[in-house]
Order: sequence, then structure tokens, then C-alpha cells
Amino acid sequence: MPELTPSTREAARRIGITETALRKAEATGRIGREPDGSWDIDKTRRRLTETADPARPPKANKAEGTPYARLKVAQLALKVEAQRLALDENKRRLLDVAEANATIDEIAGAMRDALLNWPARVSGLIAAELGVDPHLLQTILQQHVTDLLSEAADRFDPAGLGGARQPGA
Repeated sequence: MPELTPSTREAARRIGITETALRKAEATGRIGREPDGSWDIDKTRRRLTETADPARPPKANKAEGTPYARLKVAQLALKVEAQRLALDENKRRLLDVAEANATIDEIAGAMRDALLNWPARVSGLIAAELGVDPHLLQTILQQHVTDLLSEAADRFDPAGLGGARQPGA
């Protein structure tokens, strides 16, 4: 039994084309309604396939491969990315690299200074507890702190990166 529907919109939906395309095909005589005015879905689908112009591919497939279509897609992708970046900037999710580096340098400098001053501040107290020469203890602590900072500097800024000075420069 044939699948019939009186609605042009429903027929187009079941066939998988737009209502406008179905109406145009009917207006040009490629397809027609049943005598009672309804659409036979299988017959209409078959007639559309039989009367299709093989030299004219569907518009969607034709447009997908054109350089203009690819350019429009790329343009849209760039626009979306720019909007995402603007939103991230407005929500303060982005950092200025120069500002971040300056802040890191400031914090690292403060930590370095605190570590370098530490032996002078505590060597007298430690020497009193241990009963050793305060100057000797300060010298030993100073050397170990300097070694620690050098090792950390090599780990965080290997030679050749981040503006590290080359020997003889």
C-alpha cells in the first residue's frame, strides 16, 4: 500500500527535501500529485530521482568544495576564535606575558634576596646553640645557599634560554 500524505510540507520532510524544492518540481512538471490531491511518497521520490539533471549536482555538495565556501568557513572560524579571546580577556582569564614575567622576576628577586640575607641573620643564633665560631658558620651557610640558588637558576633557566648570559659576554 502506498504511503500517502495530503500535506506538501510533510511530503517534503519525508522525502528529505525542502518544501520549496518540492513545489518547484511540481510547477515544472517533474512530479505530480495523485488524482485525489495527496502525495505518494515513494512515487514522488522515484520521479525526482528519475528526472534529476545528472550534470547539476546538489547545491550543498557543489558549494562545500568551492574556494569561496572554504574561505567563508575559515573566516567564520577566525571570527569565533576572536570572540572567544575577547571573552577570555573580559573575564580576566588572559595574562599579559610581559606583566607576568615582570611579576615573576619581582617575586624571584625578593626570594633570592631573602635567602642570601638568611645566613647573616641566623648564623649567630645557630653558632651560639652549637658553640662554634659565628663567622665560620655564616661562611659555610652562605656557600650552601649560593650553591642552592645556582642550582635552581640552572634548573629554571637552562643555558641559552631566557636571556641567560653566555660565558665571556
